Amino acid sequence: MAVDFPPRIFVTGTDTGVGKSYVAALFAVGLQAAYWKPVQSGADTDTAWVRRVTGLSAERLLPETYCLRAPLSPHEAARREGVQIEMDQLVLPARERLVVEGAGGVMVPLDDAHLMIDLIAALALPVVVVARSELGTINHTLLTLDQLRRRDCPVFGVVVNGPANEANCRAIADYGQVRVLAAIDQRVDLAPANVAAVFARYFGDYG
Repeated sequence: MAVDFPPRIFVTGTDTGVGKSYVAALFAVGLQAAYWKPVQSGADTDTAWVRRVTGLSAERLLPETYCLRAPLSPHEAARREGVQIEMDQLVLPARERLVVEGAGGVMVPLDDAHLMIDLIAALALPVVVVARSELGTINHTLLTLDQLRRRDCPVFGVVVNGPANEANCRAIADYGQVRVLAAIDQRVDLAPANVAAVFARYFGDYG
């Protein structure tokens, strides 16, 4: 059964490297949406990666508000470059269909006073949490869901990424009282020729 996605969505994760960009790329193509990474840390940007694997046109790849060179937490990367991340500059683009990708997990610092969850709460978009499938994911995912709910962030669901693990998916759904939208395997390399089919495989057709 196809997932009935909202037109705009925020993709976060339980940690860095869990597959947020992979899922965001699937969503951008499958939901016919624009892609925006408001804060980027690292010279090899996620926007450039999404462009390579999706073939999205330039007008659907929105520029980062802050693009920092060091592959560090945004607050530290910004400090080293003498940049001040200002929350009022992180304005949601006026796009009808939009996928926003966060940096790291929900408690990653953006500056001396704000965390990624502050941005998620301010943008007020439905949130998809990307989680690993392996040992440890139950704890990390439940903690992430708890923080989002404490801030009244609307949780749309969880995408579990990695080798198949039905027991962990079931535990996340039951203990987290959340919908597991799909269990995916990002070892399937994305390319412009297959990304729409990969989205359809996991999430169904989107009108």
